[in-house]
Amino acid sequence: RQLETGILHVGAGPRPVRWTRTHTHMAAQRALLAAVLLVVAAGRGAAAASGQVSTSRLANEVPQVRAVWQGSEVTDLFKEYNNIFRHGNRNAASHLWVHFLLERSEQMTNTRLLNLFGGFCAVSGSPVRPSDFNRYKLTLDRVDGSGKVAGFMHYCCWPCVCDTQDFIRVDTRRVATSDGEKTYNFAVIGNPCDHEEELSKPFQDAFGRGMSMLRRDAPEVRCKDGVLEGAPLSDHGYVIIGLFFDAPAALNAPTALAVAGPGAEQPGRMTEVGGVKFQDEKEYEAMCEDRKRNGYNSGMGEIFRRVASISPVQIPPALSAIAGASEVYVSSCDSSLPGSCKEALPDGQAAAKRATGRLVWSEASNMIMLVIACGLAGAFAAVVCARILAAPQSPGHKDDEL
Repeated sequence: RQLETGILHVGAGPRPVRWTRTHTHMAAQRALLAAVLLVVAAGRGAAAASGQVSTSRLANEVPQVRAVWQGSEVTDLFKEYNNIFRHGNRNAASHLWVHFLLERSEQMTNTRLLNLFGGFCAVSGSPVRPSDFNRYKLTLDRVDGSGKVAGFMHYCCWPCVCDTQDFIRVDTRRVATSDGEKTYNFAVIGNPCDHEEELSKPFQDAFGRGMSMLRRDAPEVRCKDGVLEGAPLSDHGYVIIGLFFDAPAALNAPTALAVAGPGAEQPGRMTEVGGVKFQDEKEYEAMCEDRKRNGYNSGMGEIFRRVASISPVQIPPALSAIAGASEVYVSSCDSSLPGSCKEALPDGQAAAKRATGRLVWSEASNMIMLVIACGLAGAFAAVVCARILAAPQSPGHKDDEL
């Protein structure tokens, strides 16, 4: 009524204050801005609740070094070994190889960077000369629970296949090169510094060399204020230990099946898809089981496994269940390592049904909140606009009079 009469009573004073069309326009503009912000806030809230808001803020900064590095071959990278690993050896410390390359990425083309990322084993940290024979194809979970993705990794030896399957997952990070920025898939593990005390716990060496501890066997795994020193982080905040090389599109097609050769498993057998030769992880299923039964007494033994099991990557269970797994695990784990298995859902079909219901209800509730917010904002804006049209110009007063 005050808008329609053009008179606004302010405070407790008896004197009316003239409210002109100009003031109405100003108030309407602010009201419409508030309505827009309300809709935007509601949309961001709904997206955050459904996990759709970008988490790129979790990827830490890796400052570029100013000194020009001329290395272009993996042998050039090997020469930097003592500059990269300054506290002992490279056991379970591949994150330092990654850090060295990422802090020089803007000096490199995409091709050069990819070539150098093939120069070390993400599991052991050993220098590697990339070839068709040590290129292994794996299908791993994405950390956001959106499903599996096939890709390649170069290893120092076949037991790394088993350790990768048990602990390594895939996440993204944007990297700036001389060709521009690009999002890469990376192999990631959880942050062992979430529980730094585990690095000092003694354990029986898998090769019969007596008692040991990770602080001695993996001296480059060093923590400071809960952060793994020198570790680049992925978009979801996990420790990057290597590149997960892209596979031909045929290996990631919805209908893609195992591509290992016909018949019994044959470790060392080469497979070719899309012009790329590799060994398939499926060839090593029996050998991985045998290695597990024998206490992981090959490859790196338990060093990497113990580091990776301290804080295993948590895969969202709802999306994992929908993907159709017969047994859904909340986390990557190894039952032989106490404390590394957090929770399991034994009935895969029932879990999938429950998870699907939770996901559908979550999405529905988010949509309902967004529709209500938009409706309220729209109604508010409509009322304000109607008042603008109905408000008369006060006779005898300038538009800017108050």
